[in-house]
Amino acid sequence: MTDLRLVSLIASATEIVAALGLQRNLVGRSHECDYPASVMTLPACSSSHIDKNATSNEIDQQVRSMVRDALSIYRVDYALLNDLAPTHILTQTQCEVCAVTLDEVNRALEHLQSAPTVTALEPMTLADIWRDIHSVATVGDVSLRGHSLVELLQERLEAIAHQTNLRDSTPTVACIEWIDPLMYAANWVPELITIAGGQVTQGQAGMHSGYFKFIDLVQKDPDYILIMPCGFDIDRSLKELIPLTKEPLWSTLSAVRNHDVYLINGNHYFNRPGPRVTESAEIAAEILHPELCNFGHKPEAYTQLAHLQDASGY
Repeated sequence: MTDLRLVSLIASATEIVAALGLQRNLVGRSHECDYPASVMTLPACSSSHIDKNATSNEIDQQVRSMVRDALSIYRVDYALLNDLAPTHILTQTQCEVCAVTLDEVNRALEHLQSAPTVTALEPMTLADIWRDIHSVATVGDVSLRGHSLVELLQERLEAIAHQTNLRDSTPTVACIEWIDPLMYAANWVPELITIAGGQVTQGQAGMHSGYFKFIDLVQKDPDYILIMPCGFDIDRSLKELIPLTKEPLWSTLSAVRNHDVYLINGNHYFNRPGPRVTESAEIAAEILHPELCNFGHKPEAYTQLAHLQDASGY
């Protein structure tokens, strides 16, 4: 489709567009779209009302306040969208906190001279992610590429599961999506942990992530703790850890005593429902079963908390 002009307002959709070979048709992105790196040259059509430099707790309070008052968390640049004249806009309905919502896009349409087609993705499970890839492929008139991409990703996940099926045990895993207040990761993450040969202590596939108390972590006492805050890289996550590591019972947790606490780049992995869910499963498999799996993702994608503490004196 030579006249296709895409604007993607969600990072995972941008990654899908690139994986389908449609990046040349991408004329605009969201402020959070940063992969592949080449998309950073495109104009950002959105921005956030949230202070990204605030602490985890302050960010949570800002979000809660905006949601409670029915205020928009994100700002869409109507004038820029008008100038870009997209034929199609990609957005999402999965989470009003994580990215520009369908309602915000619909409000933007009222200010546009053109009438682009809007495709809203709603990933809750791996099956939904495959469906969304097919949807984007249909938009770009590359349905065969969509089928090939989904088959490739599924084959890679099956290969991981085949390797981890050789394991001697199934460790329990706490996946932390936000540090202060604590949130467990759900949606597609429990499926990825299962493929990697583990079992999540909280969270159910196809359900939204949720808040929990530290005492729940103590009672579950997981074998592994994977810390993957949405939107945070490893360095930022490390800076936000104090409310968690200063808990009086932190040092009593089995995962802490056994040095099985890991920080993961949550900005790029696990929280993005796109092609890199395969890398996310590989990361989990490397952590949980290093004797069986080595995909080379360390230290760019994840690192052991104990190693960071030893190096920095944190």
